[in-house]
Amino acid sequence: MRQKLNLITLGVDDFEKSLAFYEKGLGWKKSDKSLDGLALFDLGGIILALHPRHDLADDTTLTYESTTFSGLTISHNTKSEKEVEDILKTVAKHGATIVKPAQKVYWGGYSGYFKDLDGHLFEVAYNPFWELDENDNVKL
Repeated sequence: MRQKLNLITLGVDDFEKSLAFYEKGLGWKKSDKSLDGLALFDLGGIILALHPRHDLADDTTLTYESTTFSGLTISHNTKSEKEVEDILKTVAKHGATIVKPAQKVYWGGYSGYFKDLDGHLFEVAYNPFWELDENDNVKL
């Protein structure tokens, strides 16, 4: 398998409410390739999809079970500590749960965590050791 991910799909409980959160809370623009019950967001090389959780569970042939922490986070890297704080404030206004407020962290950066309306865990981080290119992609 190539070392490449193309699509991350998040199962959501209330599709329309979750879609509104991603569009208004995060300020993301849905692709015109989206379909009924499938919202697609181009993240610059990876696509994030929202899909009703019960349909996604059916497709996997598994039963959905809620958990406090699944062991997976989705991270957004910023260009400053202030940007971390601004994003966390905005998503909180749109219904996100702040799990960890923005703060200095053990690895030398600045970050915080929020859960979206369906409990998916996002980190918002400023990493002074990682450079972002002109397209906001991390340069390793």
